[in-house]
Amino acid sequence: MSGGDHNWNSKIGKHDESNGYIMVSANGGLNQQRVAICNAVAVASLLNATLVLPRFLYSNVWKDPSQFGDIYQEEYFISVLKHEVNIVKELPSPLKSIDIEAIGSLITDADIAKEAKPIDYVRKVLPILVRNGVVHFLGYGNRLGFDPLPSKLQRLRCKCNFHALKFVPKIQEAASLLVRRTRKHDSARSMLDKQLLGNYMPNIPSKHHEVARGSYRYLALHLRFEEDMVAYSQCDFGGGESERKELQAYREIHFPLLIERLKSSKPISPEELRKLGRCPLTPEEAALLLSALGFKHGTYIYLAGSQIYGANSRMQAFTSLYPNLVTKETLLTPSELEPFRNFSSQLAALDFIACATADVFAMTDSGSQLSSLVSGFRTYYGNGQAPTLRPNKKRLAAILSENSTIRWNDFEDRVRKMIEEGQRVRVRGFGRSIYRQPRSPECMCRT
Repeated sequence: MSGGDHNWNSKIGKHDESNGYIMVSANGGLNQQRVAICNAVAVASLLNATLVLPRFLYSNVWKDPSQFGDIYQEEYFISVLKHEVNIVKELPSPLKSIDIEAIGSLITDADIAKEAKPIDYVRKVLPILVRNGVVHFLGYGNRLGFDPLPSKLQRLRCKCNFHALKFVPKIQEAASLLVRRTRKHDSARSMLDKQLLGNYMPNIPSKHHEVARGSYRYLALHLRFEEDMVAYSQCDFGGGESERKELQAYREIHFPLLIERLKSSKPISPEELRKLGRCPLTPEEAALLLSALGFKHGTYIYLAGSQIYGANSRMQAFTSLYPNLVTKETLLTPSELEPFRNFSSQLAALDFIACATADVFAMTDSGSQLSSLVSGFRTYYGNGQAPTLRPNKKRLAAILSENSTIRWNDFEDRVRKMIEEGQRVRVRGFGRSIYRQPRSPECMCRT
């Protein structure tokens, strides 16, 4: 540890007198909000401030009015972190009437760069906090870098993500129904079950929704082939001129900044994008991948995520190979699902739990926040018994490009080698997310 790091660490932590209050309005969906909460906790500690329970911004994309207490247990969160950070549910009355923007206490993306270093917060935000007694981070997300960072802050982020944020009983209870209906066997309660399901993990299999299954284990798959992902990628998926027009129209409505950027940059062909590994895996490609890894026709698969682009026609190749495909919508009855309708973040929490507690978790896009956070949880609590399958899309594109000449045995060998390399135990690399890669002295060491 460097001397500079030691000096930082000696100043960080809960002090008797707070420098003021930090308010946070987090944007994005469930997983982006989770990262924002943990980063906000670290910033509050860094600036010796009192954190007001973060708020979630309403998004026209997610259309979910859920707030912190609708998703996470507030009292538990405050209690777990009480020795490191003072957290309150709301601003004290005298500060509620203050115009935050008028006094210069509104902090936006323009004021703090993405993944800023601690020194940026100390220089730019601390003077405002001390002067006005309050700052409000608006649209807060990935606004704190991972390295170099004092080890106390890294540990705090780790504690927040893996320990302090527990889903509310309503979510735990519904998720336990998902898990018990997906597992045919009465499995021993794992650390993942205990952390994510709390008191709701059943000890006996459900008699409801029992179906003939080829295997008692289940694989959870996060198949990132939603319309926004497909449109943003600018890849070609073989749907001809009508598909190109449809995706272009979607981009113009939902991604105006991308359209502007494309006007001033040299275009990259769909073929080149595929070679670079920038195209989402189609359902058909995902089925080929699982088949090459030895997953049989009867494998029970939980599909996480939103509506697949192209719906049934796109999924036909997948479901013909893997007919035992279930989702939260098919596992839960309409009345069980009703409390979560129109709450996309709460529905995403059900997917999060079903993926994290699965026997095997497979992702098709390692850049997705859900896949990243789920794989981190499986590393942290899985005790080496929770495999995550993470394809290298660039290597997979090269293998799939030979589909007219490659023999099936060779295809299997190359796919398995690619996945095995992705599963190697690695310590968190410099600058990498501690939420995704918790193997580091600040997070998983028990000393």
